[in-house]
Amino acid sequence: MLFAAPLRAQQAPAVIRLSPEDQDRGFNGPQKNFYFATGDDQKFQNAGFFGQKLRPYVADNPEALKNLNHYRRQKWLYLGERLVFLGSLSLYSQQVLAKDEKQYFSQAQRGAIGVAAFSLLANVLISRNTNEHFRRTVEAYNAGQPAARTGALQRLAPSGVGITAVGTHPQLALRWSVR
Repeated sequence: MLFAAPLRAQQAPAVIRLSPEDQDRGFNGPQKNFYFATGDDQKFQNAGFFGQKLRPYVADNPEALKNLNHYRRQKWLYLGERLVFLGSLSLYSQQVLAKDEKQYFSQAQRGAIGVAAFSLLANVLISRNTNEHFRRTVEAYNAGQPAARTGALQRLAPSGVGITAVGTHPQLALRWSVR
C-alpha cells in the first residue's frame, strides 16, 4: 500500500460571492444572516447565523477561517449581550411589579438600569465589526484563489477604500491585499 490516505481528484474551489444586499452591509449593519453563492451559481444560500454553512468552502484557507472564527465569536458575544440586556430588563420590571405600590427607582432597579445601559453600550461595540469579519472571510478566500479562477477586475480591485486628510487637503486612500 503506497498511500495511507485516499487520493482525491483535484478541484479548483469556487469563487464565493455575497448577495448584493450583503455586499453593502458595513459597520454597525443589521445582525442577520448573510447569503452567498459559489462560482457561477446564481442561487444564493443562507450562511447560517454563525456562518457555519460557509465553513466547508473556506476550510482550506487559514486566513478566511480565522476571519470566520472572529465572526462566530462576535455573534456569540452579541447573543450573550442580548441575554444580559433582557435579564436586566426583566429584573427591573419584576422589581417594579413586586410590591403593592409601584416603586421605580430602588437600589436593585438602579443596578438593573446600569447593567442594561452597559449592555447597550457593549452592543454598539460588538456590532460595529461583526459584519466586517464575514466580509473579510469572503475577501480572504477569494484573494487566495488562483488567477485563472478570478476575473482581472476582481484581482485588481482594492481591498480597502477610504478618505484621509493630509494637511488641509482630503486624499483618497486605496489599499490592496498582496498575496
